Amino acid sequence: MVSILNSILTSLMTENEVITNIIIVPLAFIEIFTSMLLFTQLLNIRSTNTQKLIYVITLSTFSIFINIFVPRHIAVFINMLIYPLAIIIVFKTTILKAIIAELVPILIIVLIETIIVNLYYVILNISYNTLLTIPFFRISSLLLIYLLLLIFYLIIKKLKLNIYIFDNYDPKNRMVLIAEAALGIASIGLQFYLIMFYAKNLPLLVSIFSISTVFIYFIFNMYTLTRITTLEITKLNLEESKLYNKTLQLLHDNVRAFRHDFSNIIAGIGGYVQTNDMEGLSKYYSQLLIDCQCTNNLTTLSPVLINNPAIYNVLANKYHRADEKGIKIELSIFYDFNKLNIKIYELTRILGILLDNAIEASCECDKKFINLIIRDEEKNKRQVVLIENTYLDKNINTEKIFEKGFSTKECNTGLGLWQIRQILKKNNNLNLYTSKNNEYFSQSLEIYNT
Repeated sequence: MVSILNSILTSLMTENEVITNIIIVPLAFIEIFTSMLLFTQLLNIRSTNTQKLIYVITLSTFSIFINIFVPRHIAVFINMLIYPLAIIIVFKTTILKAIIAELVPILIIVLIETIIVNLYYVILNISYNTLLTIPFFRISSLLLIYLLLLIFYLIIKKLKLNIYIFDNYDPKNRMVLIAEAALGIASIGLQFYLIMFYAKNLPLLVSIFSISTVFIYFIFNMYTLTRITTLEITKLNLEESKLYNKTLQLLHDNVRAFRHDFSNIIAGIGGYVQTNDMEGLSKYYSQLLIDCQCTNNLTTLSPVLINNPAIYNVLANKYHRADEKGIKIELSIFYDFNKLNIKIYELTRILGILLDNAIEASCECDKKFINLIIRDEEKNKRQVVLIENTYLDKNINTEKIFEKGFSTKECNTGLGLWQIRQILKKNNNLNLYTSKNNEYFSQSLEIYNT
């Protein structure tokens, strides 16, 4: 029995890369599990137990397979590409959030491993390459890394720390952040391998300082970009306030005018009642209802009801533009915009293009009218954005208008509806139905909850 134990101990303390790789296979599950706990908590990613289980099992199995059959220096980069892809697929996150979810645990693991590797070298005179091939030291170092990573997660959870990555960045800022994050991963990885390669010649403090400098530089750049984006969001909020003040002024003027004429309105109703002129009263009521509807529309055009600043700005701008052209717009909005299953940037583009087209078409008509309805159809698991407008050209081809370069206007590029079709092609949960009748041209955008 003693000899067996000695043999096992000797095997664990002797350089053997094959045995080391076999023994650390189960540790892949621990690493991926602890990393997942960290980034889901830090980035406030909502997930079910099923999603977590699928992520850990799938990614661990794939990682083990890659590490066994692919050379280690190549396997590292393959894993770095697969991790964010798995996060996007399983947790339904954005590309930016997936890259950050990969980057944060890597940064922490690299920093911890750099310290541990140098401690092993200083205390036990074990180089990094030796550490990788002796089973006992490799397992002990990995378990220590995962333990510290778990402690870091528990601290974040206890303090309720979260990094909020805005999903509604415009494409330019989003691409800059993604590029910054990708470069951060590459820089940290390269720095780590350089330090491991020269571990014998570099003091511990120099190694830690080198990794920390890259880490701090990356964090500073991300912070700067986030601050710039925050300023842009503040600018958007100021524009929203400006538009809302304009809406309130119009609403105030309408209410004052209605109050001023209230006695005259009542007197008019009384005249029809006294003469029992129901037909005249009905016509009078219809005219009065039009003015009341205008006031209702202005009440609907509120940031409280349209609870997304980007969408509110688009709708308010188009509403006031139409009002200046004498176009009557009816608004019927019954939905929480924060629950829409579509990127806000894409929705604002679609709304802007469709409303611009509706304004141009109805402006040519004697009856200038646009009807906008946004509603939730819970039974069908979808949201519907319906835009109806009066139009002059009854022979318009509802298929040809989506072709690139097609336009009924001489000065237009004909790219608006073509751009919408490109957005639809990228999203499996979006449908746009175009129809027309003798009075109205209709565009119905369906957003399904997938």
